[in-house]
Parts: sequence; structure tokens; C-alpha cells
Amino acid sequence: MQKNAYFKGLTIPFLLLLPQLAITVVFFYWPATQAVWQSFLLEDAFGTSTQFVWFENYQALFADPGYLKAFINTAVFSTFVCVLSLSIALLFAVMADRQIRGAEIYKTLLIWPYAVAPAIAGVLWLFMFDPSLGMLGRGLQSLGVPWNPRLDGNHAMLLVILAATWKQISYNFLFFLAGLQAIPKSVIEAAVIDGARPMRRFWTIVFPLLSPTTFFLLVVNIVYVFFDTFGIIDAVTGGGPSGATETLVYKVFSDGKGGSDLGGSAAQSVVLLVMVIALTAIQFRFIERKVSY
Repeated sequence: MQKNAYFKGLTIPFLLLLPQLAITVVFFYWPATQAVWQSFLLEDAFGTSTQFVWFENYQALFADPGYLKAFINTAVFSTFVCVLSLSIALLFAVMADRQIRGAEIYKTLLIWPYAVAPAIAGVLWLFMFDPSLGMLGRGLQSLGVPWNPRLDGNHAMLLVILAATWKQISYNFLFFLAGLQAIPKSVIEAAVIDGARPMRRFWTIVFPLLSPTTFFLLVVNIVYVFFDTFGIIDAVTGGGPSGATETLVYKVFSDGKGGSDLGGSAAQSVVLLVMVIALTAIQFRFIERKVSY
């Protein structure tokens, strides 16, 4: 019989937890605390003069029409990327879970895009859909489609949505495939014997049993579109044209680095952090109720 681990004191457990606690404090809590404090300050670009201004940075932030535009861009971008990446990944996982020849090759090829860095993924899609050099971009123009993401904001938003979706499909595919393989085959076989058609089996048996995986991926994808897509937007459009693809996380960077508004940039990062925490809390509070573990 295997014995449970037993520690006589708190020294060894604390030492085992210390590396993770140190990483969390240094790379999350300390920067977050600095951002909150800096959001109440008015600083020059070099940090040589500082003035405590209370909530003036937040007041200027919510009075800025450019911030409202970035908020709308983020809502559109995050909605489309989450829905498309989850839906396509689930479709691929269902197809790859079947007994077909070469299934392992398909699974490997579908996983590969996850190893590509976000900036590299953005550059790949930029080259493919470039209106003058890209094969797909020139193909669209030859078909009469006035494709030009450099000048058309809708085209630019569509391009970054496609690039971000393609980058995230592999991650979602891995978890959906693992969830499908964990479903007992006896349950599916019983439904087949009862005469349930494939679509009915999927929506009444398979998808409900995948609800824990779907809920987990929903939370992860929300964090992904709010933060990890910065490299894609920076490489593909740089927030343009005319701010059409400038999301909240990219506006934090552009205002802080390009505009030298350190206090306003810190206020934006605090608002963004609060938004993500609130969305995650709402998901755990309401959506998790419908999850069957």
C-alpha cells in the first residue's frame, strides 16, 4: 500500500512552494502593484518629474474617443476569434477522433501551428494576403475583390482575426481531442443501439460530456485574445489603418511607448486587468453552473 507524504513541519512544504511563489510575486504581483501606483501619477517620458494626480488619468482615459474605439475593436476581435477558434478546433477534433487511415499524421499537422510564435504567425498571414505580393491577396484582386488591408479597416480586422484564429486552433484542438478520447465508448455504442443519429449523439451525449473542456478553453481563449494576440496585431497591422485594429492591449503599448503617456498607459493596463478578472469571474459564476463534471 502506498503511503501518503507526511511533513513534520512547515519548512519543507514552504521551500517546495517558494520557487512558484517567487515567480508569481516577481512577474505578476509586483508589476501589477507598480502599474496601479503609476496610474495615479503624471510623468514625463524619462521619468525625471512625477506628479500625483489622483484619478485624472482615468478621467482622461474614459473621455478619449480613441479608447472607446479600441474597446469596440477588442469586443469584435475577441468574439470572432473565440467563436471561430473553438468551433473549428472542435470540428477538427471530431474528425480526427474517427478511425481513419493516417489519423496520426493529421493530428501532428494540426498541432504544428501552436509551435509558431504569434509574431511569426502574423507575418505569415501578412505575406499570404498582401495585396501586391501575397498569393491569396493577389488572387482575391484577380477575382474582382478590392482587397487591401493597408487601407481598408474591415479588411485589416478580418486579416488579424484569421491569423489569431489559426494560431489558437491547435491549442484548442489538443484539449478537445483529449476530451473526446476520454468519453467512454460504451456510452456512444449504447446510443447507436438505441437508434440515435450522429448529430443527435453529438449534441445530446458528446458535447455535454465535453462541457468541462469547453469551459476551460473558453477561459483560456478570453485571456489569449486580450493579451497574447499583441504580437500578431503588431506584426500585421500595427494597430492600423487609422486605429481600425487597435485593441486595448495594443493601445496600452502604443500610448506608453509611442505617445510617452506613462500614467495613461498604466491606467489602461489596470482597466484591462480588471476587465479580464471580471470576465473570468462571470464565467465561473454563471457559465460553470451548466458544466457537467
